[in-house]
This record gives sequence, C-alpha cells and structure tokens, in this order.
Amino acid sequence: MFEKLADIEAKYDDLTAKLADPTVLADHERWKAMAKERSRLEPIVEVYRDWRRTGREIEGAEELLETERDADLREMAQNEIETLRARREELEERLTVLLLPRDPNDEKNVVVEIRAGTGGEEAALFAADLYRAYSRYAERQGWRTELLSSTPTDIGGFKEVIFVIEGEGAYSRLKYESGVHRVQRVPETESGGRIHTSTATVAVLPEAEEVEVEISPKDLDIDTYGAGGPGGQHVNKTESAVRIVHIPTGITVTCQDEKSQHKNREKAMRVLRARLLAKAQEEQHEQVARERRSQVGTGDRSERIRTYNFPQTRVTDHRIGLTTHRLPLVLDGDLDELIDALATSAQAEQLRKAE
Repeated sequence: MFEKLADIEAKYDDLTAKLADPTVLADHERWKAMAKERSRLEPIVEVYRDWRRTGREIEGAEELLETERDADLREMAQNEIETLRARREELEERLTVLLLPRDPNDEKNVVVEIRAGTGGEEAALFAADLYRAYSRYAERQGWRTELLSSTPTDIGGFKEVIFVIEGEGAYSRLKYESGVHRVQRVPETESGGRIHTSTATVAVLPEAEEVEVEISPKDLDIDTYGAGGPGGQHVNKTESAVRIVHIPTGITVTCQDEKSQHKNREKAMRVLRARLLAKAQEEQHEQVARERRSQVGTGDRSERIRTYNFPQTRVTDHRIGLTTHRLPLVLDGDLDELIDALATSAQAEQLRKAE
C-alpha cells in the first residue's frame, strides 16, 4: 500500500509542477483535466504526509524514551508514543478507505428521473415532494438544478419529472437514492383520516458527455407536436414539443417544457445520452444491472428502499436499518445524515470484499 502511496505523491507533485507550466496554462482543457486529477489525489496525499509526519514524531519520542533518565520526562514520552501510535493507526485506516476503487461516475452531474408509482394522485404529490427535496439538497450543496421534462397533475403533483443536477461530486452523493420510495400519510382528500401508502420511483443516472455516447443521426426518429398546457391562444398552435426515439434500443424521450423547439430537443438529447450511457454500463456490468433493477423495481408498495411515515415524522432507510425522526427536514433537503450513512455502509462493504 505504501509503495502505491509514494507513487501517488510523486504524481501529485508532478501535476502541481505542470499546472504552473505556461504551455499547460495555454491549453485550457488540458489544464482543467490536470487540475481535476490533482484535486482527486490531494486528500490522499495530505493524509499520507500526515501519516509519515506522525511516524517521524514517534521515532523522536522513542529516541527520547531510550536516552532520557528523568522519570517525569520518560512518562511524558511514553504517553506521547501511545497517542501518536493510535493516531497513526487511524490514519492508516483512512488511507485504506481513500485507496478503495472509485466509481468512475462519482464526479459526474446527474440526471434524476422521478415517477409516481402506486397510489394515484397521492403518489404524484409525493413525487413532487421528492423533487423539492432533491432540489433543496442541491441548493444546500451549491449545485445547479435544471428541469428537463415534466408531466404535472392538476393538483400540483408530477406523474413524471426529469431534471439535471450539476455540481462536483453530485453522482457520488445521490447515487444511493435510486429505488422505490414509500410514503405513509393521510391525504388531503381523505375525509375519514385514513393513512394511505403510496410510492414513487427514483432513478439517478450519471450524465453522459457527448464524447462518451456516440449517437448517429440515422438512429434517431424525431418528431414534433403541439405542447399541451393550461390553455390560451398559443397552446397547440406551435409544434415546440419534441419526441425522440432511439431506434436501436427503443428508448423514447419527450420534452415540452420549453417554448422553443430547439431547447426542448437539446434537453431531450441530454436525457437520451444519460439513458444510453446507463444502458451501456449495465450491459458491461450485469451485476450492477441486477442491483439497479431490484432497487427501482415496479413501484409496488412492497418494494421500497425508504419509507417516509408522516404520523410518526419518521424516515427509515431499509437497506441499512437507519431511522430518523426528522421527516420535515429530510423533505426540505437535509439529506446528509442518510447519504453519509449509506456511503459509510458502501465503503464497509468494499473493505469487506477487499479482505
């Protein structure tokens, strides 16, 4: 492990020097790629250097213990050695985690697709709640959110809503949200006060760069149609809505949120690229594909990764058995407690497999 860490430190120093090279500075794309790689290595190098510094401090304290005759100073040296050894052990554990294989998609933006599942209008309202929660979470992280496509209901819910979240590490944080989310609450339309159970499915896809997914124009069937809306003289008179079918896979994407046909087409292509990238990765990693399908499932009430229980203000993540009674805060985008626990569980599983 420590030979690998020495190589990482050497690479980090080399990148630091190159980033100050005028020829690299003149090539923006090259500089950007190098800066990103240096940023990725920095936390590993910082902990590694701290580990080495702690080792030198242990050697100094051990030398003092061997040569010192004063009892008080020897006791101080012994206590310091014990403290430093515990710190070095902690740093070694952190280095082990930092060196775990990284998901190549972790730094990507994400395309989030939320669909109402079982439960009719109540499911659509819950889909809107989840959309707001993820939008608020992105806002807290300083990320940018852009709506790509939506199918709203008359009472403020969504049958489907697709949006992109742009920000460093967005996929690394939100990838754990894929699956069936279940809500238990009394709907506003329920006069008898009975608790209803509804679901919404969430799929979090890494956004694909154009260079990652090659799409031939001849493989696309694109048509336009009049966008639906709340009424008015312009509705359905201009064909601004866009439907794109990727013929080889049958994947269909529609977008009608913008008044401009060009913008709708651009947004639809972003969704299509993300879906095609996800499909390609699933074909390469069948196990990952099985896990993703089992997470998202059919939207049935019995298939769920998380339950939001309003009467008890409780949120339970069934994958790791975590329960928090902070439901209003979670739906306001305070998701870090859940996401941190899921990330820690995933790291522990990686460590277990690496043993």
